[in-house]
Amino acid sequence: MPADKNTADKNTIDKNGQTKNGKIRLDKIDMDAGRLKNREEYDKRLAKLQKELLHIQQTYWHSKRRAIIVFEGWDAAGKGGCIRRLTEPLDPRGFHVWPISAPTRDEQGKHYLYRFWTRLPAPGAFAIFDRSWYGRVMVERVEGFATKDQWKRAYGEIRDFEKMLTDDGARIIKLFMHITPDEQLNRFRERLTNPYKRWKLTEEDLRNRARWNDYTKAVEQMFDETSTPNAQWHAVAANSKWTARTRVLEIITAALREGVDITPPPIDPEMAEAAAEVLGVHVSSLLRAAPGE
Repeated sequence: MPADKNTADKNTIDKNGQTKNGKIRLDKIDMDAGRLKNREEYDKRLAKLQKELLHIQQTYWHSKRRAIIVFEGWDAAGKGGCIRRLTEPLDPRGFHVWPISAPTRDEQGKHYLYRFWTRLPAPGAFAIFDRSWYGRVMVERVEGFATKDQWKRAYGEIRDFEKMLTDDGARIIKLFMHITPDEQLNRFRERLTNPYKRWKLTEEDLRNRARWNDYTKAVEQMFDETSTPNAQWHAVAANSKWTARTRVLEIITAALREGVDITPPPIDPEMAEAAAEVLGVHVSSLLRAAPGE
């Protein structure tokens, strides 16, 4: 006998669509959770999170930590807008954004993970992927660019790939931007009618809508197979752009600062001596100075 709606709803334990058995289901995501009321609230929350991100980046730079931030999601779900708000406050020397499209002819002759190995962050830096190696188990699976054996084998390859990175000290944060089909249609129409956004819309985007259910199945299996303790997936309700952007930054700041002391390092004594000589400030006052003074 099929479960009724009330029984099904009891399986949902959080706004991110994660059920008690730990599985993320897109149709369980609360698309209105935490929706911001107005622009003032959004600007205030965004500014606070961006300031925190800058402090975290400085800590990672000084301590030579690495972070890998992966964005996946539906077409027009707002990945680019989130990446812009993420990178706005950061020092450009400490991050690189990698927009991922189809592999080049040279890359097609190599293992699909090859082109991602070459884009991993240097010590002290962030690598931000606008789409990623997960194309293997989503678009390549659904569109038939990978055989069933290939995309099924990819789950284990990806888990091993990410475990090697986290075992080596890198932080991995994976976000899936989720919008409803109706919201996607509205955004496609906006792009089509806005000459400054029209370039974002492709025939492939339009064709993919016809396979929404196939993509949903692939996405949810991706969650099941590759959300691990060291590199878990975060599904983000993205119908509201303001709410999605702040939620993404909340997830990233929480994950990056977990177990990390972001207090600025003390001034180097030799630097203090040299600066005191040039600036005429006593060394002891420099050493006692609070962060930001």
